[in-house]
Amino acid sequence: MVRRNAFRLPRHPASVGLARRRVRDHLADWGHTPRDPALEDALLLVSELATNVVRHGPLVEREFEVAVTALADGSCLIEVSDEGQLEPRLRTVGNFEEAGRGLHLVENLAAAWGVWSRGRHGKTVWALVAVD
Repeated sequence: MVRRNAFRLPRHPASVGLARRRVRDHLADWGHTPRDPALEDALLLVSELATNVVRHGPLVEREFEVAVTALADGSCLIEVSDEGQLEPRLRTVGNFEEAGRGLHLVENLAAAWGVWSRGRHGKTVWALVAVD
C-alpha cells in the first residue's frame, strides 16, 4: 500500500521545523518508529530541502509544498516543491565555508534524489529514503 500526504507551508524559517514535525507524524502513523533509521533520514532530508526553499526560493513566493509518500516496502519519498526555476546543484565547498553542504548531505543520505520540472510552475526536488 502506498500512502501519501502533501501540505503547504509559508516560506518562513519556522516552517522547516513544522515540515519536519508533520512528516514525522505522518510516517509514525504509517508504522515508522522513532528509532527507525529511515524515519531519521527522512526528517533530515525534509529539513535540508525545506531550508533550501526558504533560503534560496523566489522572493515573491509565499508558500511551498512538502509531500511524503510511504511506499509498500517501508521506504519513503520526500518531495519539496516551489515556484523557482533554478535547479539546485552540488557544488565544491571549501573546508572553512559555513554553507553549501546541504545537497552533499542529501546525496549521502538518499538512495536517489533529483529534480522534476513543473514547467512554468517551478520544480520539485525529491529524495528517496530506502529501507536498509
